[in-house]
Amino acid sequence: MIHSEDGSTVGAQRKLIHEVLTEQIIGAAMEVHKALGPGLLESVYEECLCHELHLRGLRFQRQVTVPVIYKGVSLDCGYRLDLIVEDTVILEMKCVERILTIHEAQLLTYLKLLDKPVGFIINFNVPVLRQGIVRKVFDSASPRLRVEKNVVAGMGSNDGK
Repeated sequence: MIHSEDGSTVGAQRKLIHEVLTEQIIGAAMEVHKALGPGLLESVYEECLCHELHLRGLRFQRQVTVPVIYKGVSLDCGYRLDLIVEDTVILEMKCVERILTIHEAQLLTYLKLLDKPVGFIINFNVPVLRQGIVRKVFDSASPRLRVEKNVVAGMGSNDGK
């Protein structure tokens, strides 16, 4: 085992933040992609992913308004994120040729504004979904965000509010 500067153990089996939940979410997305393949509209994947999350018993909210706090006032500036699963993980779905820096900036903004720990961009317009997933982690104690790579497993369900 390797020990990091802060004394924690670093190994090949490093635990990810909210690993079980995020595995369920990725598994649900993979199930949708397996059934539908690439090439449809984002709204189709969102609807199907919500159904899959529901089947897996995961709570979620769709098209969530993201307020901007300016000088102590909450303003509705028109930001809406695609999904929040279990009030913890933000999902931004895409159907694009490739994920751009602006897509990552959008997710990072949502993580910061809502103070959520984990978010994904899931691009369904790829032959293998693994290639279309970006995971970001936000630590509110440190306003830095980091990418956790090599993160695909199996994930899960939704319905609620």
